Amino acid sequence: MAETIQTKEVRRYVGKKETIAYVLNDVAASLNIDDYKERYIYDVVNIDFNLLAIQNVFATVWDSVNDTFIGVLVDKTRTRWGKFRPYVILGEIPLTALGMWYWLIPFIFPGTPGNYLPKWIFYFTMSIITETATTFTAVAKTGYLSTITPEPLERSRLIATANVASHLVEDLPKQIFGIIYDLVANKKFVVKLPKLFASFGIACAALSAGFALYFVMNSRERVTQSIKQPTVKHCFKAIVHNKPMLTYLISSFLSGFSIGKSRTNFYIDVLGSVTWKTIVGIPAFPVKFISYSFVEPLRKRFSTKALWIFEDAWTDMLWLTVFGLGSIKGNFQKKHVILPMMAIEEILEMCVYGLRRVIPAEIKNEALDYSEWKHGYRSEAMTGVSMDLISKLQSAVMGGINNVVMGKIGYVQGKEIGTQTDKTKWWIFALGTGIPIISSSLGIIPKFFYPLSADKRKQMYEELTERRQAMAEFMKSASQEEIDKKANDQLNGIFE
Repeated sequence: MAETIQTKEVRRYVGKKETIAYVLNDVAASLNIDDYKERYIYDVVNIDFNLLAIQNVFATVWDSVNDTFIGVLVDKTRTRWGKFRPYVILGEIPLTALGMWYWLIPFIFPGTPGNYLPKWIFYFTMSIITETATTFTAVAKTGYLSTITPEPLERSRLIATANVASHLVEDLPKQIFGIIYDLVANKKFVVKLPKLFASFGIACAALSAGFALYFVMNSRERVTQSIKQPTVKHCFKAIVHNKPMLTYLISSFLSGFSIGKSRTNFYIDVLGSVTWKTIVGIPAFPVKFISYSFVEPLRKRFSTKALWIFEDAWTDMLWLTVFGLGSIKGNFQKKHVILPMMAIEEILEMCVYGLRRVIPAEIKNEALDYSEWKHGYRSEAMTGVSMDLISKLQSAVMGGINNVVMGKIGYVQGKEIGTQTDKTKWWIFALGTGIPIISSSLGIIPKFFYPLSADKRKQMYEELTERRQAMAEFMKSASQEEIDKKANDQLNGIFE
């Protein structure tokens, strides 16, 4: 699988200020307490598992409709502010305001049972509205990130730099919240859980929005779009004939049938404290940073396909080992056994963490560039929607299944931590380790058929660079008639 890639000196397009803004945007994506959303819905908002399953079905249908519509709309957008920036700027503030209501549900419907319909209807309505607004900003932001530099190696460096820098602070909200949550759950600190969730949730949302807006206001789109807006037909053509993207989609589809729940539940319900999760991760923390130093030399030495396969197989093997050893003689409940085991797993898994964060992001970017290379125009929004749609649809469906599974294993909502039955505790352990890996294992197969070898990838970027430079020179002196002809040629895949 080793393929040596010869590279020329990388031209830098993104300056220091814009790099800082890029890093802050990456930080913004992780300023949340999403790890505890399940606990929030199950035990604080208290919505019945069956109602959650019904909601997931409706959300699936709505996602199918609005994602496609939004993708086409964004791809056809051309403004003097850019193709993507208006949606990000206009969407971030109302999205944040809507998101804050999510954390206020326990105050609007205090002390109501899990099957209380007005509460569920309110939660369902807010989820649909927020999901639609999120799609606009997420689709626009994904496309925007792919256009701030036309240089693939600079793009990889930006992704790696942002990830390294953001890791310094990205886990702080979750860690601080986890410590306080433990103190409250164990009656060592007196504060009501609705207030705790609301204060952290709203603060994180406001800070995250501020960082995201700073990024958009201090960056720019540099990869030029086709002169003429692509039609709906062209948007779908860019998907159907995009081999790298189809490979990614099939892999995502097969791996999307993952049955499992967050390992946060294991630490809370089995080991009795979510703080153990933080402690277990401490030895692996420096390894996470070191792993990014491997990315650039590995990118030069191995193909994208090889690194994509390796990262997946390595991580799966580690968690299957933990599942197997933890299931022997009840080891998953023995702290002196399972905690060192989880710590070793974290250390070994973090060795490929840099690859996990950079390679999938680069595959998405390569798919966008492949469309421009083959068809003469970019379709970032529809490509991004297609990539995310399968994941979102399956998440909705599997989320409903997983909620039903939680009820079937005997999980009791609102029960004090550590008091579930031994049978339920084993299932919580299995749903956080082995079962998700086994149920999603087919997702690795399409990765062996990723079509961009190292040589083909090199050829693609060389030809794209030449084509973009020629287009820039053409636009300086061309007449309107010549521009119109060139625009139609672009959409028909004709390159001179």
